[in-house]
Amino acid sequence: MIDMSVNLGGLEMKSPVATASGTFGYGTEYIGAVDYSKLGAVTAKGIRIEPWPGNPMPRHAEVKGGLVNAIGLQGAGIEHFLKMTIPWYRKQVPNVPLIANIWGGSIAEYAEVAAKIGNAADAIEMNVSCPNVKSGGHTFGQDPKILGTVVAAVREATTLPLIVKLAPNVPSIAHYVHACENAGANALSMINTIPAMVIDIEKRRPVIANKTGGLSGRCVHPAAVKLVYDAAKATSLPILAMGGIYEPKDAIEFLLAGAAAVAVGTATFSNPNVVSEVYDGIAAYGERHGFKSVREITGALES
Repeated sequence: MIDMSVNLGGLEMKSPVATASGTFGYGTEYIGAVDYSKLGAVTAKGIRIEPWPGNPMPRHAEVKGGLVNAIGLQGAGIEHFLKMTIPWYRKQVPNVPLIANIWGGSIAEYAEVAAKIGNAADAIEMNVSCPNVKSGGHTFGQDPKILGTVVAAVREATTLPLIVKLAPNVPSIAHYVHACENAGANALSMINTIPAMVIDIEKRRPVIANKTGGLSGRCVHPAAVKLVYDAAKATSLPILAMGGIYEPKDAIEFLLAGAAAVAVGTATFSNPNVVSEVYDGIAAYGERHGFKSVREITGALES
């Protein structure tokens, strides 16, 4: 039997399959629908210091091959996360590591929420595709210098494994990878959703109240694979890859491109069992091709 364990920047995972933030609630909502024994980690919905209402409705639209959403990072805030969410998760899912996804409107907010988490979670994932309210609204993840500064601030605020979730809409991913690496990140996760827009041609209005949102689903997969491949060539940091995983083949592509682990997101809305299917498919592929561990599949792309 192939060894399915991986180490994601200090986070020990018994499986290379995780869930993506924003698509799996706070970790317990899928109990009874998902085989958690095949998950290496669960990434909770994004949290910040204060509760946040998110964007007005409507906040999502189905498109061919995917979903455009503008939920707006709605969440209950760090205090509720620490007092209610994490204790309940530990009770219900005691054997699967919990990754806390964090965000903020300033560098200080990122550092503060990371510090407050302490050791309550098993790792921190930073969503850097957020507007920096202190710098005119420019997103943290689209300026390598600002990205490095916010990652360094969070690195100083926590001893947990630090994963940075990179934005896909940048000129060259290598610059952003290096900024994270130099600032002390332990791993990368990618890709975040791609900026998108859907228009109701009869009403001549955007379908989503926020006008624009983030595109996810099958349609983003080839672009995500290319970005993971480019990032893996630029760094030795392990990568948690996501973007359009609907079947084992999609996950295996990411591993061959250089990812250490994968995260399933949008597909769980229509097929919660996809996480089990992906786990089983990776194991079967590894055994069929003579790999002794899933770690040997990472970067095993023939030129």
